[in-house]
Amino acid sequence: MPTRSDSEPSSGKFDSQSFLKQLTERPGVYRMYDEPGEILYVGKARNLRKRVSSYFRKTGLAPKTEALVARIATIEVTITGSETEALLLEQNLIKSLRPPYNILLRDDKSYPYIYLSSHSDYPSLTFRRGRTKKGGGTWFGPFPSSGAVKESLNILQKVFRIRSCSESYFRNRNRPCLQYQIHRCTAPCVGYISPEAYLEDIRHATMFLEGRNPAILQDLMNSMETAARSLEFEKAAAYRDQINNLRHVQEQQSVDGEGGDADVIAIAQDAGVVCVVVIVVRGGRVLGTKDYFPRYSLEQTEGELLASFLGQYYFGGDTRREIPRDILVPVPVEGQELLSDALSDAARRETRVRGNVRGERRRWLELAMTNARQTLLTHLASKETVYRRLLALRDLLELPETPSRMECFDISHSHGENTVASCVVFDENGPLKSDYRLYNIEGVTAGDDYAAMKQVLTRRYRRVVGGDGKRPDLVFIDGGKGQLNVAREVFEALGISDIPLIGVAKGVTRRAGMEQLMDALTGAVFRVPADSPALHLIQHIRDESHRFAITGHRARRDKKRRQSTLEGIEGVGPKRRRELIRYFGGIQELRKASIDEMAKVQGISKSLAETIYAALHDQ
Repeated sequence: MPTRSDSEPSSGKFDSQSFLKQLTERPGVYRMYDEPGEILYVGKARNLRKRVSSYFRKTGLAPKTEALVARIATIEVTITGSETEALLLEQNLIKSLRPPYNILLRDDKSYPYIYLSSHSDYPSLTFRRGRTKKGGGTWFGPFPSSGAVKESLNILQKVFRIRSCSESYFRNRNRPCLQYQIHRCTAPCVGYISPEAYLEDIRHATMFLEGRNPAILQDLMNSMETAARSLEFEKAAAYRDQINNLRHVQEQQSVDGEGGDADVIAIAQDAGVVCVVVIVVRGGRVLGTKDYFPRYSLEQTEGELLASFLGQYYFGGDTRREIPRDILVPVPVEGQELLSDALSDAARRETRVRGNVRGERRRWLELAMTNARQTLLTHLASKETVYRRLLALRDLLELPETPSRMECFDISHSHGENTVASCVVFDENGPLKSDYRLYNIEGVTAGDDYAAMKQVLTRRYRRVVGGDGKRPDLVFIDGGKGQLNVAREVFEALGISDIPLIGVAKGVTRRAGMEQLMDALTGAVFRVPADSPALHLIQHIRDESHRFAITGHRARRDKKRRQSTLEGIEGVGPKRRRELIRYFGGIQELRKASIDEMAKVQGISKSLAETIYAALHDQ
């Protein structure tokens, strides 16, 4: 059976510091649980790390918040594509879980809408709570909150100057009201605008609310450029803000999505650990997530592992789970057709296991993959996991004490150019990023990794011998016998004989779990079982040193090129760079945009948008 791990509440006081260290800054929803595993609170956040960390500050908490924090045993997070999606998921979870510290929302009838009246010449756009069939007109929504409606109406009134008054107020005016004076209405009540011109503004506003607006955005972008060329920079900035605000309105704010029922399955693995995340979608709504950490053997591929997981997930246990019409997976599953047939028989209707999906379902799958990676990262960084692995490492290497500081070194370069060396540090809490160091390697033959390793180790441990610098309890070298021999020679030259020195080589097959460990002092070469917690810790340290070295190398290479943020991205030439900047108004807003939003720019395909997003977020 799949087993829950960090998602289950653990005993003892919640370790907020360790949890926050690995928490993402992306938007999403967080769920707080007490010691018995009962839900306490559900919240949303534009930035999960900032929002959750606010609960654990030392001063300034309200009494109710202090009472909540005192009961927290564990926190689960679900990453979403935008803050709007977080709003929707938060409402669904509050409605289904009914946490005691939340203000419970009313039923679906209370969702807010934007209502376009049926007036023949001068219709109004107004806020409505609940949809009715009376009076005709057009309804837009439902929206996730009254704030979303009011914000949308506010923007539409600023840009298109549509009236928002009641019919009786409109009929009885003989002079313009304050809305006209502050440029939020064109005063149709006194005939200051023709019905034809007003209905054109209504058409534009309707196009925005329906997401059919490339022509409107193009006009605004042209106006922004014209103002900038005329040196009217304040006016250009106003157009830029309008573009950004109108793009925000276009986010999918409707509670009713594409529709359909699906379980979205994603998998992530690192350092010998596998995380499977299940996102439950019913009626087009993302209802929540669950994460699992199944045991697996070295020989299993992701497809085989998912096939085993799905069989146990849907058919294992005393009570079978609800089987949706679609089960979405990121990779082909072993025996996929057979599994689909078995699920269809159990559900007594067609059920498909598939991964080749588009549109909203593709976005669900990408969201599940993001959650799987984040959940795995949090699991690997948890204090309980690290401590268990440290004990296993102490026993494996027969150390006299549990190591409290471990360092690992790796070399990175491009064909010998821009060589950098990384030194990552782990302590009893996991990665100690404040002590990470990058070393620029100079004066060695291009591509000579041995000389680069000798330089970085000499620079690092000469300071230790001189009494300047923290002394590690254990040192790992990412490489084979050659790199390890260089490290041993450096230690001998510096007179260091009391720090264990271990080489980590990938082995003949170069597969995770097949690593060879080499002890520089004894010369012993040995392998560790793939499911060993000690090996998982070593893999984590090695992978982190490799990642940090590559990141440092890329930063040095990009700095040397002296290019803009968008330059150097394959497929993004001057014309596409200009279109991106015009559409978003600047690189800062571009960084905030989702892949789907980037793909709306003229000349930017979905695949190119994915490339741009990855480049801007160092993925």
